[in-house]
Amino acid sequence: MNKNSHEAAQTVREPVLNPVDRISEMIFGLLMALSFIGAISVASKEAEIREMFVAALGCNLAWGLVDAVMYLVRTVADRGRGLSLAHAVRRAKDPATGHQLLDQALSKTAANLLEEREVEAIRQRILAMPDLPTRPKLTAQDLLAALAVFLMVVAATFPVVLPFALLDDVVMAKNISRGVALVTLFIAGLGLGHYAGYGSWRAGLLMAGLGCVLVVAINLLGG
Repeated sequence: MNKNSHEAAQTVREPVLNPVDRISEMIFGLLMALSFIGAISVASKEAEIREMFVAALGCNLAWGLVDAVMYLVRTVADRGRGLSLAHAVRRAKDPATGHQLLDQALSKTAANLLEEREVEAIRQRILAMPDLPTRPKLTAQDLLAALAVFLMVVAATFPVVLPFALLDDVVMAKNISRGVALVTLFIAGLGLGHYAGYGSWRAGLLMAGLGCVLVVAINLLGG
């Protein structure tokens, strides 16, 4: 690998989250918001409703913060794993050992698809790389990506709690909030099903059905 190729590879950046991760974060946040909607139903006075709204919004912000931090943790862990593998391959006493290390790191599907000469080509690229850092580091781009994760999670869940800030009627606000959550779950299911090739409508209905089951469970538990 020449210098220009290596520099080009350095500038290529994976998406902040892959489609499954993005949709999963939305779904987790929505399901969490639905659980708070059940708790809001016990409030009767306007002041109590506002307090529950603030509490639900605070939990959504906390959820986004946790996801952002975990994104950074995962980034460091993945980057560290890659560096450890590269150093191990470069220290391997012979090509066969390097091949074994690479085979173990590859997924079962990828390992079955690659021939030995292709694994050797990967090993040669690793050997040709310039000096590697000993430890993974976070960059300013990583911090911006974590901020994007935070904003994405909050944006997905905020509309669910917004009706409680706009309406004084608890029952109406609760029904609108649940409706927004179920519609968003359906849309998230469509995207997930399309990505997985499972069937968009089927996955959308499945996610909306999961939300309905959660609503029923909350009601049975007194929410």
